[in-house]
Amino acid sequence: MIDIKRLTKYYGNLGALVDLDLQIAEGDIFGFIGPNGAGKTTTMRILATLLQPTRGQAFINGVDVLREGKKVRRLVGYMPDFMGVYDDLKVFEYLEFFAAAFGIERSKRKAVIDGVLELTDLAGKRTTAVDNLSRGMQQRLGLARVLIHDPKALILDEPASGLDPRARIEMRVLLRELKQMGKTIMISSHILSELEEMCDQVGIIEHGKLVFQGTIEDIRSRMGVSSKLRVRVAADPARAAEVLMALPAVREVTQQGDQLLVILQDGQAANALIARTLVQHEFDLVSLVPEQIKLDEAFLQLTKGLVQ
Repeated sequence: MIDIKRLTKYYGNLGALVDLDLQIAEGDIFGFIGPNGAGKTTTMRILATLLQPTRGQAFINGVDVLREGKKVRRLVGYMPDFMGVYDDLKVFEYLEFFAAAFGIERSKRKAVIDGVLELTDLAGKRTTAVDNLSRGMQQRLGLARVLIHDPKALILDEPASGLDPRARIEMRVLLRELKQMGKTIMISSHILSELEEMCDQVGIIEHGKLVFQGTIEDIRSRMGVSSKLRVRVAADPARAAEVLMALPAVREVTQQGDQLLVILQDGQAANALIARTLVQHEFDLVSLVPEQIKLDEAFLQLTKGLVQ
């Protein structure tokens, strides 16, 4: 759905983006991760036709972002990190304005507006003044606005910024619902744990360069954590360690209190073998848990040592 090729943007001598290559499949939620100034917003603004790159190409659903901007704007719903609202308008008036701007026929506007209000759980706020909405409701109104013309792709820059925990949960639920409707969603966020829970793929960008793109499991595999297990037996962990060290698939076993950290040989997936071996040697197996890396930990490790 979104295809970026060697996209580059310079501001004077500063390279905000440098030969960025990125692909997002149709119907995916893609998490775009990076510190402030890494190039996330620059990328999103180019895709939304709001900024011209220095060089490179970008396509949305096969349409050239640089050459066919009008068509692209019909395909994309872009929500910036700080979305301006018209405080003196009511919610339905605000959406009516944008429905007219997108050329939706007057006879169809009410049905369209009612639909996006229902989808974003704002139907009960239809006649409320925009400036009386909470921050979370204003963010949902912003999402209603970008949905008004039924775009295929949503480009959301920090949509959870400034939201309280309840509003973030509501936003996450809404994004999953939009995915089920077939929308392709590109979302940037500093709340990495939330991206981990809902994204099909993530991309990590640092100093305008893509450091990593793949699934959460790809990250775990790259960091080597998929080959570590934490094992707990009811008694005699020292003898259990000796038994496991005799297995060809095991590289190292370290006792940590009443549990064992088992490091497997590269490329091995021996969970069932280890469990079976312990049971055969008459150990009571309490737990066997693959060690997982969190997205924020992966981000720090993958970007460690990069210089500007």
